[in-house]
Amino acid sequence: MDKKYYITTPIYYINDVPHIGHAYTTIAADIMARYKRLLGFRVFFLTGTDEHGQKVEKAAEALGIHPREHADRMVDRFTDLWRVLNISNTGFVRTTEERHKKVVRHIFQKVFEKGDIYLGEYEDWYCVPCEAYYTELQLKDGACPDCLRKPEKLKEESFFFKLSKYAEPLLELLEKQKDFILPDIRYNEVASFVKGGLRDLSVSRTSFQWGIPVPGNERHIIYVWFDALTNYLTGIGFLEDMDTFNTFWPCDAHLIGKDILRFHGVYWPSFLMSYGLTPPKHVVAHGWWTIEGQKMSKSLGNVIDPHEIVKTYGVDEFRFFLFREVPFGLDGDFSKHAIVHRINGDLANDFGNLTSRSVTMIGKFLQGKIERPEAKGGMDDFVEENTMRLINEYQKNMEVFAYHKALQSIFEIVSILNKYIDSEAPWKLAKEGNPRIKTVLYNIWNSLRIVAVLFYPFMPERSQQIWKAIGIGRSIEKVSFDEEKRFYLPDDIATIDKITPIFPRIEV
Repeated sequence: MDKKYYITTPIYYINDVPHIGHAYTTIAADIMARYKRLLGFRVFFLTGTDEHGQKVEKAAEALGIHPREHADRMVDRFTDLWRVLNISNTGFVRTTEERHKKVVRHIFQKVFEKGDIYLGEYEDWYCVPCEAYYTELQLKDGACPDCLRKPEKLKEESFFFKLSKYAEPLLELLEKQKDFILPDIRYNEVASFVKGGLRDLSVSRTSFQWGIPVPGNERHIIYVWFDALTNYLTGIGFLEDMDTFNTFWPCDAHLIGKDILRFHGVYWPSFLMSYGLTPPKHVVAHGWWTIEGQKMSKSLGNVIDPHEIVKTYGVDEFRFFLFREVPFGLDGDFSKHAIVHRINGDLANDFGNLTSRSVTMIGKFLQGKIERPEAKGGMDDFVEENTMRLINEYQKNMEVFAYHKALQSIFEIVSILNKYIDSEAPWKLAKEGNPRIKTVLYNIWNSLRIVAVLFYPFMPERSQQIWKAIGIGRSIEKVSFDEEKRFYLPDDIATIDKITPIFPRIEV
């Protein structure tokens, strides 16, 4: 049976300037996509842009241009950044595409025909920046509970989705599938929200025009979240390429920021159940990033531009830092001191020095040629057994997005190898002419090969450089993980000559 995996990021508002938060979610999805490909999965990795709604319409009006022109100008900010960050997405969806509009209208019409959408009147509070509805009780001192801006009081004719009808099915889903929302703290938030009672949801607006009209009543524009969430169907061919859609749906993991958890954990599965589609398997919500201890905001002028970080510290170093520094799911703080500390400590000192000294010893003591090991002795079994144990831990943690724990397993292997070198003293074996040096350097070399594969989802370019440095010409992205994690001797090892530092220290 063909192994498949479907992972998504949210679609990003084109009004936003891409920042560390956008990069974080997208790199997180890219890491899992690359990891699953190593395991032999057929992966579909979707991202895209959210281009409808009142905010976009207002921004375009301020510029004196059509909203579509505004969208066309802004979308390149995201596609350009994904190229810079080495994002390996399969698909990219824009909500202004005709294929997407077709899917949204179809879903809306079918849910309406089922009786789950009806015409009524909405009177309550609406936050334009968050594009979310709130009751008086949900406001925080009269402000939006999420962004703390003042919402608008709305009274208008509206179509409503019978969200209240799906409270019990949602609770059944949450009870049956305890890992539907990850991590546990987010699961508890969603369960508590649903248990508190659900009101029917307004799913159309008449106060602006930039969006997808309601079928049969074009005075109404479909609520931007009903529109946006449907991208996860559009992106894998719903209505157009049903073979691809049926292969990949239901989605294995929607990766999101915690601020849009309610939309993905409550509204989205309800829309899908109403239409008759299976809800996603997992919704994974991560925390927010602060900058040097402060909340990131335009007014403070501390919004981090990923392009600048990459120019200063490197693409793979930035990717590595984000997931080594903070457990995925929790809030994190970005600081220049922290990223320099990680690069100099973990990458340059620990892993970089291990790689350099190993390559140097192979060149000096074996004339750059790795040979089959002789009989085992010393710490050989300890190194192999513990490397295999840590690989298994790495895999268990990767499967549940515990990226920081997976990286910790890699560094435990690095630590074992450094101790192994000190214990076996290859320089001493070489001086004595002891044939055991072939076995010791083989074990070091082979563990480095495996470590590079483990690092690959996080640092694809640097991992490939390490393989090249230890004489392997193949592309890591085309290997089989199950094969490469074994202690074996590949056939295509070139003579190992010398190495330039893969992770140069950053002088402060």
